[in-house]
Amino acid sequence: MRILLIEDDAVLQAVMLRSLSDAGHRVDAASHLEEAAHYWQVQAYDAVLLDLNLPLNGQPHSAAGSGLQLLREARRRGDRTPVLVLTARNRTDERIAGLDAGADDYLGKPFDLEEVEARLRALVRRTQGADDRVQVGRLVLLRKNRRIVVDDVDLALPAREFEVLWELMTPPGRTVSKRVLSDKLSGFDEALGDNALEAFISRLRKKLAHTGATIRTLRGMGYLLEEQV
Repeated sequence: MRILLIEDDAVLQAVMLRSLSDAGHRVDAASHLEEAAHYWQVQAYDAVLLDLNLPLNGQPHSAAGSGLQLLREARRRGDRTPVLVLTARNRTDERIAGLDAGADDYLGKPFDLEEVEARLRALVRRTQGADDRVQVGRLVLLRKNRRIVVDDVDLALPAREFEVLWELMTPPGRTVSKRVLSDKLSGFDEALGDNALEAFISRLRKKLAHTGATIRTLRGMGYLLEEQV
């Protein structure tokens, strides 16, 4: 596997880099946000190991939650690389924030290096085993071609609506939190409130009329894409 390791602790990074390399993986290691962002955008990876608290270039201390910004940006641009978040074992809030931002799994520190490899293998198997074609009603998502079609005709959607529908369809039948969808619709310097998000979802519902698929609101939980009955 080709792996991106994002960890600012020099000792831990060195240990993980050696372990993963000895196991036959190709590993790029980044220790601050700018370096990590550069690697992630110019190179395709099978998996990403992400510490949530990363410093900016030249800063001596980690910025709490800054790794979340990196993860959200990757998901906004449609990057579905499996991400294993590395977090303090006793920080439940970090684990929840990472999963809400689009992480696929998390591992608490300190951890066993063999478990890291096992988690990565499981994530990659899960991703590679995903169906290329996902259908809800007459609405079809073609993953490899990044197309959403109805009766073999492309559904014309703005980029942000496309990303929201992609999230709701990967896989369908799961509830997606308001926070995850808000992150997809918001820029770094703005936050999308619940009323604005509901208005956006309402517009998307109208575009899905007569496709056999609809978006259901689950109060206090989020949204669910399901077949219309």
